[in-house]
Amino acid sequence: MTAPVFVVEEVPAGPRFVLDGPEGRHAVSVKRLAPGEEVVLTDGRGGWAEAVVEAAEGKDRLVVAVSATGEEPEPEVMITVVQALPKGDRGEVAVETMTETGVDAIVPWQASRCITQWRGDRGAKSLAKWRSTAREAGKQSRRVRFPEVAEAMSTKQVAALLAGADLAVVLHEDRDAPSEALAAAELPKAGSVVLVVGPEGGVSPEELAAFTAAGARTCRLGRSVLRTSTAGTAAAAVLLARTGRWS
Repeated sequence: MTAPVFVVEEVPAGPRFVLDGPEGRHAVSVKRLAPGEEVVLTDGRGGWAEAVVEAAEGKDRLVVAVSATGEEPEPEVMITVVQALPKGDRGEVAVETMTETGVDAIVPWQASRCITQWRGDRGAKSLAKWRSTAREAGKQSRRVRFPEVAEAMSTKQVAALLAGADLAVVLHEDRDAPSEALAAAELPKAGSVVLVVGPEGGVSPEELAAFTAAGARTCRLGRSVLRTSTAGTAAAAVLLARTGRWS
C-alpha cells in the first residue's frame, strides 16, 4: 500500500518537520503511525514531500524526517465537471467519487430543474461540505493535487466557461436528440475539457440551447441513463482512460 497522505500549508524542505494540529492528531491517534513508517505531505496544489516517521509526541505531534520533495505538474488535459446540484447528500457522493477518479476541478451548477437550492447560509455550508469532501477524498486516494471546487455558477456563467474550453461537452440522455458517444469524441491533446452533468430532471431545452450556442456538443455515455451523482464519475473515467492518464 502507498504511504498515507497528510495536508500541510506549505511543503517542508527538510530535514525535519513536525506535523501537528488536526492532521497530526489523525496521524498519531487514529493512524497510530510508528517510527520507520513512510508518509507523504502535500499542500494539495501539487507540492509533495516524502518523509519517514521519527517519533510520535503526545496525541497530535508527529516528527518526520523529509527524504524527498517535488512538484507534480498539471495534467496536459485538465478535466472540469460542472455538476448540477443533486438531492440530499448525493452531492458529496459525486464530489468524493469524482475526486477519487481524478477530476481536476468541480463546478456546482444551479440548474433550473434542480430541487436543491443553494441560497444564503445553506449555500455556504453546502459549498464548504463539497470542498471538505474533495480534500478528504484527495487524501484518501493518495492525490497531491486536489480538485478545486468553485463557487456555484448560474447557467449563464456555465455557458461562458464552456465557451472558453478546448472541448465542451453536455451529457444528454435523450435518445432522440442528436449526440455522439463520449468514448468516440475527439479530445484535445492539451488544454481544457469541460463536462456538464445535468440534474435528475435533465438539462432543460433553454439550458441546452445556451450551452450549444457557447460551442458545447452533446454526448452520451451509453444506452443506460445514470443518476446525476454517478454520471460525472463515469464520464470522467472514460476521458481519463483516453487521455492516457490511466495508462
